[in-house]
Amino acid sequence: MSLMLVLILVFLCPTVPAQTHHKRPAAGKATAQQKVAKPQNKPSTSKAAAQQKATKPQNAPSATKGGTADAGKKSVTSKSGNTNSGNKVNVNSGNKNVNIDNSRKTNVNINNRHTTVVVPPRTPYGRPPYAYGGHRYYGYHPYYYHPYRPYYYGPTWHPIGFFVAAMAATAIIVSVNNQQYHYDQGVYYVQSSGGYTAVPAPTGATITTLPPGSSTVVVNETNNYYYGGAYYEKSGNGYKVVDPPAGAVVENLPEGAKEEKIGDQTYMVYNGTYYQPVQKDGKDAYEVTYVEEDEPK
Repeated sequence: MSLMLVLILVFLCPTVPAQTHHKRPAAGKATAQQKVAKPQNKPSTSKAAAQQKATKPQNAPSATKGGTADAGKKSVTSKSGNTNSGNKVNVNSGNKNVNIDNSRKTNVNINNRHTTVVVPPRTPYGRPPYAYGGHRYYGYHPYYYHPYRPYYYGPTWHPIGFFVAAMAATAIIVSVNNQQYHYDQGVYYVQSSGGYTAVPAPTGATITTLPPGSSTVVVNETNNYYYGGAYYEKSGNGYKVVDPPAGAVVENLPEGAKEEKIGDQTYMVYNGTYYQPVQKDGKDAYEVTYVEEDEPK
């Protein structure tokens, strides 16, 4: 009986510590794995934060380039794309585009008259003048309004203010009052910065032949010759530029003329000379108007 009890105790007692010993190492192993895992997670978090920090500087320049730089460009460039409007002006004359360089014109002395300059009439007017605003406007023909249409003289003719970089080989030099002009096919030029600029025909300039397309205008039994807004008289072996004679009737005016409303009538003004719209022989025409101020009372 005692031996049997001892055998039972010997058989049962070793199993208890064996089970206890097996469970403790398992718990310890799990704890060790957790401790090892923690240091592995920390570097991973740190790396993500570093990537975020590295990304911010890259995004910042991109935002600056797309926002501030582009906005600056929009504030400088207009919708029309004209970034040099202070220098060049593109004038649509109805017949062709005229490129007038205002920056060059400042160096050119162009006589833009603001008062009428004409040769006074030699015969009295048969009709009373049109009076308005302290001035009297004389004309031999009755007033007849018709729309202004600039006359096209061809590709070699240029309006006042037109700039060319070089003169044609056919140009000649004309001197008037110590001023040198370059003349070519009815147009007078003066030298300006980088080229030549078209100016009004200078009174007193003499040329040997009239430009092709000029017309004869008879005023007070005197022959005058007209071309491109300029008037000539026969002088010796050539033709001399003169002021427009009062009463001269021409069929066209070049580009550059402007309408001016005077009371209830409309006159054309070209290079300081007033023209009254009239009809002659059933055709639209313009008469050089003599203008004088009212005498003080």
